[in-house]
Amino acid sequence: MSHADSIVGINWGSTNFRAYLIGPDGTLRDEFSRPAGVANLDRAGMEALMRELAQRWPRAVAGEGAVYAAGMVGSNIGWQEAPYVVAPAGLAALAAGTVPVDIGGVALRIVPGMTCTRAYDGGPDILRGEEIELFGFAAMEPGWNGFVALPGTHTKWVRFADGQLQDFFTSMSGEMFDRLTSSGLLASIVEGEAQAGDAFFEGVRLGGERALGLGTLLFGARARVIRGQLARSDAASFLRGLLIGAEIADALAIHPALAGARLPLIGSGPVCRLYAAALEAVGVQGCFVDSREACLRGFSAVHLEGAR
Repeated sequence: MSHADSIVGINWGSTNFRAYLIGPDGTLRDEFSRPAGVANLDRAGMEALMRELAQRWPRAVAGEGAVYAAGMVGSNIGWQEAPYVVAPAGLAALAAGTVPVDIGGVALRIVPGMTCTRAYDGGPDILRGEEIELFGFAAMEPGWNGFVALPGTHTKWVRFADGQLQDFFTSMSGEMFDRLTSSGLLASIVEGEAQAGDAFFEGVRLGGERALGLGTLLFGARARVIRGQLARSDAASFLRGLLIGAEIADALAIHPALAGARLPLIGSGPVCRLYAAALEAVGVQGCFVDSREACLRGFSAVHLEGAR
């Protein structure tokens, strides 16, 4: 197949490069990935990677289709910085903010990230890359008014209304868990992966109660293991529960309307399942949305909006 009628959507983050060949109906035709994020590539390396992509899908990247790239490629450590779109904003503002560049002889448009000033506390926040999944979800659920969460290393909690992304906040609980369980004092008590069992739900309860700060609760996990009150095989679950429970408590404090609501969770299955279990424990219905499907719909939506 020539793929001349396809577009290319690239998620180019700090650590990974994922490209999708997307048909005119928004379906996936092919994909290509490398562990080659912008944090580990110089400009020559970025150019070489784009030339490799052009060899795989020559017609789609030769000016007959369109190529879009989102993520850290548009940051100050990427190819060229794409200025943030200021929320509240919708798809039209996102498409209008794309930045045309040439990387390795491939013409493409860098999708900008978004920034907001939170209505809750007047604080700033930023995202870059997640906007594609968010507006992809909005294309999948036209007229969605409510909240969306993207669980991951830096989990985003986003408020949508009237087709616009209104504001959002970010939690680093995923990164905290990764670092705490890979090195340092708490790494010595962890065996196995986090599971949604009794230890996890006890962590969710304690983290959500906010009777003690996270610093105290996290060290308490070590004390529980040393005193024989927590099995090493349950320590990862307990720690993950503490962090997710505290994060959900923040979300409910910032957005009380979440209580009893249906909350779409965009991301990978294992992490989203943990969030869904924790949310159910506090009366929120979490529903899984496939990240790749949201990406495909998001790149297609940006392309169609830009072509108007």
